[in-house]
Amino acid sequence: MKHDPNRGAAAPGDRLALLLAALGPCGFSPLVPATVASFVLAVVYAFLPPIGGAIDALVLLAVTGVAIWAAGRAETAWGHDAKRIVIDEGAGMAMTLLAQPAGWPAAACGFFAFRVFDVLKPFPGRRAEKLPGGFGVVADDLAAGVYANLVVRLLLVLLAHRAR
Repeated sequence: MKHDPNRGAAAPGDRLALLLAALGPCGFSPLVPATVASFVLAVVYAFLPPIGGAIDALVLLAVTGVAIWAAGRAETAWGHDAKRIVIDEGAGMAMTLLAQPAGWPAAACGFFAFRVFDVLKPFPGRRAEKLPGGFGVVADDLAAGVYANLVVRLLLVLLAHRAR
């Protein structure tokens, strides 16, 4: 993070918001930080045991709330939807993997599907990103996550049907 001489030392809440907004080092990747963050989250998900749809939904709500807060705070330091802000990918991946089966197939399909929809921004993604503050930063990723969730479900059904 660049030091802004016009600002005093960052308050503890600001430092925490920036750390969360960047998902630690992911947001500082020199190449495609959003893709790096999505990949790291997919790998983490692949190693998680099955936790159930209700807990997935609580995780999605918690991650989304934290993402909106952190992205909003980070925008004041880094600018609107700066490349370093990748916590929105956390919310998008949580939506993508909501109530999906645990393991590599869902995580891998989710990663690729989410990245495609995050880049293409089908309706209402492009409109959603124009919303103010952290909500706008996160909303387009949630929309991409809904599309990706549906694609992952379809792909997993097709894979299971083909395996029979």
